[in-house]
Amino acid sequence: MNRNRLIIGAIVLFVVVFAIVALIANIGGIIEWVGGAIDFLLNPQQRIATIIPCSESDGCKLLHPIVFGVVFALVIVTGFAYTTLLERKIIAWLQQRSGPNRVGPFGLMQPAADAVKLIFKEDIMPDRADKWVYLIAPMVKVIPTLIVLAVVPLGPDIIIPWFDGNWYQVPLGLSDVNVGILWILGITSIATYGIVLAGWSSNNKYAMLGAVRSTAQMISYELSLGLTMAVPVMIVSSMSIGDIIDAQAGSPLNWFVFQNPLAAGLLIIALFAEVSRSPFDLPEAEQELTAGFMTEYSGMKFAMFMMAEYLGMIGVAVIASSLFFGGYHLIPVTAAPIMGPLILIGKVVAFLFLFIWVRATLPRIRYDRLMQFGWKVMLPLALLSVAWTSISVVLGDVSGSPVVYGIVSGIFFVVVVAAGFFFLRESGDPTAEIEDDLADDPVVTGERRGLAWIVLNLVGGLIAIPFALVEMLVKSLESVGKTAQPLSDETAIVPVNTEAAATKSGGD
Repeated sequence: MNRNRLIIGAIVLFVVVFAIVALIANIGGIIEWVGGAIDFLLNPQQRIATIIPCSESDGCKLLHPIVFGVVFALVIVTGFAYTTLLERKIIAWLQQRSGPNRVGPFGLMQPAADAVKLIFKEDIMPDRADKWVYLIAPMVKVIPTLIVLAVVPLGPDIIIPWFDGNWYQVPLGLSDVNVGILWILGITSIATYGIVLAGWSSNNKYAMLGAVRSTAQMISYELSLGLTMAVPVMIVSSMSIGDIIDAQAGSPLNWFVFQNPLAAGLLIIALFAEVSRSPFDLPEAEQELTAGFMTEYSGMKFAMFMMAEYLGMIGVAVIASSLFFGGYHLIPVTAAPIMGPLILIGKVVAFLFLFIWVRATLPRIRYDRLMQFGWKVMLPLALLSVAWTSISVVLGDVSGSPVVYGIVSGIFFVVVVAAGFFFLRESGDPTAEIEDDLADDPVVTGERRGLAWIVLNLVGGLIAIPFALVEMLVKSLESVGKTAQPLSDETAIVPVNTEAAATKSGGD
């Protein structure tokens, strides 16, 4: 046995040595061949006589959105299916478990098994549910998560051949409109309506509580989300997602996360709340609301809500990557456009790992603490991040030197880090006495004090003025109606029969 192993080892060693010697002897030809192949791939203009932009061809303009939409839908839905498997595998790894490993090799067919189970699962509707709203709500939730990425380029333009013998320059995106940021804000807000309608139409108190929580949660983080999205708009002076991505080309140091890390961090936190992921999964809250707004949904309708959650994770990962983390840029991709989508997929997977890691680590925060965090922490910091960028950009433009922009931005960074360290250090003192915040909360005790109580009453009084005027007008009209005297029998107006009167006058 040892002799056979020695013979096999000698043969393998001889083959390896021979291959190395042959490689060294022909290294010049190999380098020349590899260089020619790379030049052939990276410089299509040298081998292609005619390249037609897709926007200049009627046929390409018609087929491109159809083909791209179908391919994108297949890729994104497949990504949703395997994101569920990725989450179960990562959480199992973090908890020292195996995770799904029975269906297919390494459990890779588990998403297909889950899909079959949900398709054939009994679909139950509550007896007193609002039927049409109940049926429409899952679609209102899932469709925005699919169309929100319509304005995000997934890579640079690629050159592909077609059957007519020409080569076409095709964009890797449906439409790069000049108001892409507004499109993202508008479409992501629509998804909340799906949650609210689902909770209201289910005729279930737990579902309704989940819907109300979702509404309050959206109001709390939406302002911060919009403000943080304004930061790259101010830097680039454009709302186009393509322009924002192109402004971060080149070195990773050009990514906007290094120019305003505060805005990038707040955006990521707000996107956690956007897709209702832990620790902001209050609309579901299994321990409190059984499943929240999804309590009365089963079968494929339940699957659509789950699809919306995981598609939303992919969508917000693409949005965060595009706005602050360079989009499809990491290495120069102009000469190799196919690398753009691969780089973007890598960043999306990194964000998905972050989402899953946070879910496996942090507990759900209390409902009132979420409101406090949104209004008292995120909103002031979002305003500070906008001031950070706006002052830096204005001073940089006035001076005409990018160095001034970098210096001012660096000063803001140092001030924010120092202030954060100071406040966190003060609040994190373990010897400090912790007082019960609810025992002294004027909302709980009803005590009339503080600036918030004064502002609340002032706003309430202003809102009450129109209602008071309407009520006064109604009472005035009622009093006028009561003072009017009814007509007597002599003065009463008797309706006249026109046909009889006409006949009588004709007879006379």
